[in-house]
Amino acid sequence: MLRQITPRNARSRRAVEKKAPKVVENPKIALFLRGTTCSQIIQDALTDLYSLRQPLAKKFTKKNAIHPFEDPASLEFFSEKNDTSLLVFGSSSKKRPHTLTIARTFDGKILDMLELYLDPASYRQLAQFKSRKFAVGLRPMLLFSGTAFESPVADEYTMAKSLLIDLFKGDVASGDSNKIDVEGLQYIVAVTAEEPVGEAVKPAIHLRVYLISTRRSGQRLPRVEVEEMGPRMDFRVGRMREPDADVWKEAMRVAKTGEEKTKKNISTDAVGDKLGRIHLGRQDLSELQTRKMKGLKRSRDLDREEEEEGREQGRPNNPTSKKSRKISDA
Repeated sequence: MLRQITPRNARSRRAVEKKAPKVVENPKIALFLRGTTCSQIIQDALTDLYSLRQPLAKKFTKKNAIHPFEDPASLEFFSEKNDTSLLVFGSSSKKRPHTLTIARTFDGKILDMLELYLDPASYRQLAQFKSRKFAVGLRPMLLFSGTAFESPVADEYTMAKSLLIDLFKGDVASGDSNKIDVEGLQYIVAVTAEEPVGEAVKPAIHLRVYLISTRRSGQRLPRVEVEEMGPRMDFRVGRMREPDADVWKEAMRVAKTGEEKTKKNISTDAVGDKLGRIHLGRQDLSELQTRKMKGLKRSRDLDREEEEEGREQGRPNNPTSKKSRKISDA
């Protein structure tokens, strides 16, 4: 049996409670680290991605003998020790040059991983762009374009979309999610996938970051302009590790909140009164018992009119009238 360690002081107790599951989870922290063989291009790419992810990021500068797809135990150890559920690992080899591996963890174990091969010819660093930079801690707007990201079957591109959303979305603001501060929308991350040509060559993924600025347009709405801020990266998808179906179902489960469930056929009006709707079966009005009232009796004038109409048309007298009953008795 596994031994359960109990905290001995208040500091360790707070650390254990911080890692415990919550209804509203803490924002994900990303860990950036490099392997034993890592090119300078990948080191610069890790630095740029680390700058975009701050302050929810940690970065290691030393080399680590890690092979994610052969033995992910080292990544799981670093993730558990630093409380980071996102990992970006950079490596470079003769068979797989300029490789970025993005991984996610769940319950201290690797959930899924994807390799992205960076194109060194088209890569430009963040420092090579002379434009202004955005403030640290702001959430970007994300744009994914390309039919590869909309595939109904899970593949490398749908996984890349999910991983990049987790990598760039940052901290989710508490409170009303429908209210957005326009001043905080300062940059946009655009990810574009090329259209597939054949099954032999996989489409490339282009990552661009643009600054958003507003100008006077002479109208009520301002004119919006974008300027490339960097970095500029082009990727080719490589190996992937899909999550286990049961583990993925457990990871996607949402905790039940204390909100009261809505009851059927019960509503509340603007004043605050509770209104209820009752559904009844179809009623048989033929068996309905009514009171005999004088106002419901037939009048004598109506009987005379019906008797005269019957004589003109050759019909027998109305047997319900008193006059017709007397004639028949005679």
